[in-house]
Amino acid sequence: MKVVYSPNYYADIGSHVFPMEKYGLIIEKLLNNGIILKEDIIEAPPIADGGLLLVHTGEYINKLWRGTLTHREQAILEIPYSLKLFKTFRCACSGTAIAAKISLKDGCGINVGGGFHHAYPDHGEGFCLLNDIAVGVRVLQHENLIKKALVIDCDLHQGNGTAFIFKNDPSVYTYSIHQENIYPLRKEKSNRDVNLRPGTSEGEYLAILEEDVLRMMNVVEPELIVYVAGADPYCNDQLGGLKVTIRGFIRRDEILFENAKKKGVPIVLVLAGGYAKEISDTVQIHYNAIKKAMELFR
Repeated sequence: MKVVYSPNYYADIGSHVFPMEKYGLIIEKLLNNGIILKEDIIEAPPIADGGLLLVHTGEYINKLWRGTLTHREQAILEIPYSLKLFKTFRCACSGTAIAAKISLKDGCGINVGGGFHHAYPDHGEGFCLLNDIAVGVRVLQHENLIKKALVIDCDLHQGNGTAFIFKNDPSVYTYSIHQENIYPLRKEKSNRDVNLRPGTSEGEYLAILEEDVLRMMNVVEPELIVYVAGADPYCNDQLGGLKVTIRGFIRRDEILFENAKKKGVPIVLVLAGGYAKEISDTVQIHYNAIKKAMELFR
């Protein structure tokens, strides 16, 4: 199996809670443990503007090229803007689209990055400059490769940008299981939102997710699943209060991958957030997800 990645997934954003170095560390761990070889890596180039314009407004893309974001737009983005950052997110969008196409052929596609679910058509939010999830789905729909998609967002935070983008589109079903009363404080409406209280146990989290996944697979009948595999529901995450352990994340991966394989629905993995006190824990959670995908679909 191939994985999609680019060294451009890293951008220097200074001292920040978002560990952009995690992508390179995940690739290094996959190579060192023999999960992949160097020739298994497909490098994601920056996506062309045409792909971005399937989701984002022309005015916003022009602002990004010119570097003319307003002070408010910079503030709600919460990471410092640069042309290098723009390139990083253009590569992430390309990476998700490429991984999604791989999933149509191989059953599973893996983007060692992506999952930037807070970006809206006309602005970025919460560390997310561009919405690679929406771009990936729209690219495949535009090329008539799929009609119907299911986004299963398991990040700690609601996928507000993704929910907004697809809110009036019956061809894309959005699901978000997240902690309530944290960022984003103003939630959008997904097709189904599961708002979890702080302190929700691993057992309750997994039971809800498994029941919902089984139901959605039967009701939605998607041609593609985008699995937004955030590592931030972790019990030692700096930004959250859920209680999922590293072992619990492995079970979460099994629920998603095994059900997709059983139903014969292509699934694409994107990594999303993760802010553990020790970056090695975040890397391990993402690594385990990729390893589980390899075991089931290789």
